[in-house]
Amino acid sequence: MSKDSKKVFTTSKLPKNTGVSAWVAMLPSRGEKPRLEGALTADVVVIGGGFAGLSAARRISQLDPALRVAVLDAGVIGEGAAGRNSGFIIDLPHEVSADDYGGDSASKSQQDIVIHRSAIALASDIAAEQGWDRDIFDPCGRYSVAISERGDQHLVAYSEQLRKLGEEHRLLDAKEIAAITGTHCYTSALFTPGTIIVQPAAYIRGVADCLRGRISIYERTPAMAFESDAQGWMVKTPQGWISTGKIILANNGHAESFGFFKGRLLHIFTYASMTEEFDPSRLPGERKWAATPALPMGTTVRRVAGQRGDRILIRSRYTYNSRQIVSEGALKRAGAQHDRKFKTRFPGLGNVNMEYRWAGGMALTLNSVPAFGEVEHGVFAACGCNGLGASKATASGIAAAEMMLGYNSELTQIYRRFQAPKALPPRPFITIGAKANLAFREWQTGTE
Repeated sequence: MSKDSKKVFTTSKLPKNTGVSAWVAMLPSRGEKPRLEGALTADVVVIGGGFAGLSAARRISQLDPALRVAVLDAGVIGEGAAGRNSGFIIDLPHEVSADDYGGDSASKSQQDIVIHRSAIALASDIAAEQGWDRDIFDPCGRYSVAISERGDQHLVAYSEQLRKLGEEHRLLDAKEIAAITGTHCYTSALFTPGTIIVQPAAYIRGVADCLRGRISIYERTPAMAFESDAQGWMVKTPQGWISTGKIILANNGHAESFGFFKGRLLHIFTYASMTEEFDPSRLPGERKWAATPALPMGTTVRRVAGQRGDRILIRSRYTYNSRQIVSEGALKRAGAQHDRKFKTRFPGLGNVNMEYRWAGGMALTLNSVPAFGEVEHGVFAACGCNGLGASKATASGIAAAEMMLGYNSELTQIYRRFQAPKALPPRPFITIGAKANLAFREWQTGTE
């Protein structure tokens, strides 16, 4: 970048959340970090206080504790997309497939494992340091559950893939998974022990609150624009500005709002509902478990134990929203689907109602690679998580911090090998295609 070529990037929109996340609602109130007011100087500005941004700040402090880091969150820590996550920090390849598992497929899965376990290592270190209990951070593993013959077949195929990778796992029959979940709807399951289950809003709050030293976090402080200057960059907020040498964009799909990855990010929203508390004696089985579906785009379920009663989380339904906004109507329609899935899975809880419903956004790319790397001199992106935000966004934040500081690791080597995100078809073809594809894949998933 030449000294006389000033560059300006201004956001066209700010994040907007629809519905109340149960994860946030169930937590006690906390003192917010201050808004940024006035002018300051930092070595690094991190835009976004979710999994990617806070992980980047943590890794920067490990590699160079002398650096001054300012983390800007447009809202309140834990109330954005991270606190709307389902709370699975997954260590293994997520999608269960019966495809041939040789050559490139095996190599990609091993690469995914490195990425995911980098995230788990960072999260585990923080949990150990802070002495978190299992209500926040639980290394209990996860179940992939089937509700149909097709789902059963996928789990058997996935088991064979994991066997070839040498990864620990266990197949369960209908009776065994019923003893765990307390319901007889599931026909089989596959257990993998390496997944961490978190209360996502509590986890994100906890990470933010443990970042000390020369890291400052500012809530309700959206980055409105940043422009190049003689020292590097000037980041402008509603009531102040920061002079900095480097920026990490950790705002996922909203990187496009600043003009980056234009026409290369698919903005997808998923939906969740959580029940009111119910008497634990009404549902046999274990009081805490977490299950992802055997088929992609199926139904994620968690049983969450509380002091006064238990709750059930249901997550399903995907929509394409290019403007990154979900209507109340869309949330209501997803909720109706959740109610049907809940009643199918837990007929004995027929009079238990949903208390919370919410939507959460994610950014996908056509070729399933992250929107990552140095996008301008001194500006590094850690975006486009392609789902699995707790795992992939955390790893992207770590990799962006390492790359920015010139630190070479197995993780940065993997990220350097990723292709650039492919361009999406022009509108209206992308809108028609994305909506049709989501509808077809949901139909294909069926009862799962």
